[in-house]
Amino acid sequence: MSVVSASLNRPDPPGATHTAAPGTGAAVRAMEIGQYLMVLLLTVIGVVRAVGDGVAVAVAIITGAAIIVWHVAGAVLLARAPSRALSVGWLLGLAAVWVGAVAVSAEFVWLAFLLWLLAGHLLSLRWGLVFSGVVLSVVVVAPILHHGTTTYATVFGPLIGGVFAFGISRGYLQLLKDAAERERLVASLTRAQHEMAELQDELADAQRTSGAIAERTRISRDIHDTVAQEISSIRLLAHAAMERSDDPDAIRALAQIEQLAGESQSDIRRIVEALAPAELDDDALAAALRRMLDRMHAETGLQTDLHVDDTLPVLPTEAEVALLRVAQSGLANVRLHSHATRVVMSLIDAEDAVRLDIIDDGTGFDLVAWEADADAGASSYGLRFMRARLRELGGGLDIESTPGEGTAISAHLPVSTSTRNHESRSQEEIP
Repeated sequence: MSVVSASLNRPDPPGATHTAAPGTGAAVRAMEIGQYLMVLLLTVIGVVRAVGDGVAVAVAIITGAAIIVWHVAGAVLLARAPSRALSVGWLLGLAAVWVGAVAVSAEFVWLAFLLWLLAGHLLSLRWGLVFSGVVLSVVVVAPILHHGTTTYATVFGPLIGGVFAFGISRGYLQLLKDAAERERLVASLTRAQHEMAELQDELADAQRTSGAIAERTRISRDIHDTVAQEISSIRLLAHAAMERSDDPDAIRALAQIEQLAGESQSDIRRIVEALAPAELDDDALAAALRRMLDRMHAETGLQTDLHVDDTLPVLPTEAEVALLRVAQSGLANVRLHSHATRVVMSLIDAEDAVRLDIIDDGTGFDLVAWEADADAGASSYGLRFMRARLRELGGGLDIESTPGEGTAISAHLPVSTSTRNHESRSQEEIP
């Protein structure tokens, strides 16, 4: 690992975003190799030109070797223990070695391009500019100290090269940040897709269970309203005819009919009782909500509570599906945005309506600003879709939130009188 790749793992300066991305390994590796080649090439050029400028061969080689050794040692050290402080210290040390090399020969100024590149990676923008300015001043002053003169080329050439090198370094760093953000978004979308698939399975299970409950309820009501009533009538008629008859054989037959009708009535009562309680003991909506909260607790550690009123009526399938969708979207918002530690969900019998409340203790948000965005069509799609789905069924969605004080949403759907009457009748004792 080179100094460049090690610097990608450094703690970010204030205001910075993450700079590493799994998908940028090939680009980082290419930059590592390029950095090594640049150090070697520029050092060799510096040594050769220094010798040509009259510096002793041994002195020039030792100077070049010092630069290479410091660079390689820093790369190895940062690969084992990457840290921002260590990276900055290593860069300052490299700059000191380079200043010593420039003191030996002005031909080593070409290594300034490496320092500008590293400054763009290892330093913040402000300190990177300061460091680059100091390096440029050394590049400009070195020829004057060694030769007593300078040229426009030795001033403007390094200036343009330094701006280009520093700009390339900062631009590449920004590309890495953008790549990291894209990777984060892709990972987030992938997780959301998996969660949505799981929620779709939950919804399908809830719909199948709800359909089975509705069918059992229908059968129990039909038996109660038809066969049970008819057998009860047969029993009453047989009993009345037996009291009016004087024929022993007829009385005996009518008694048998009454007895068989009574036994059949008892059997039907057991059948209806076996069918009707299932919708109360195995409430599909409440069970699905419980599973969703248990999964959220297992995955996030969030404390969850579910409260379901005992008097909750049997809901139509479309109403259960709508409330389940609201719960899914509401919990997704809690997970993604609220930073909450606890969420409480309540399924409430509100006489003429059924209400689903979701309350969290998270950061909350500015409800006035949200409503303004909703009017402009720029608010959360999840909340807007919740509200639209409930309105289609004659219900609505209420939201209460204050920054720093959590959020509460309440979905409500009307319950018809016939629904409650059917529920009550399905639980009546057969006469």
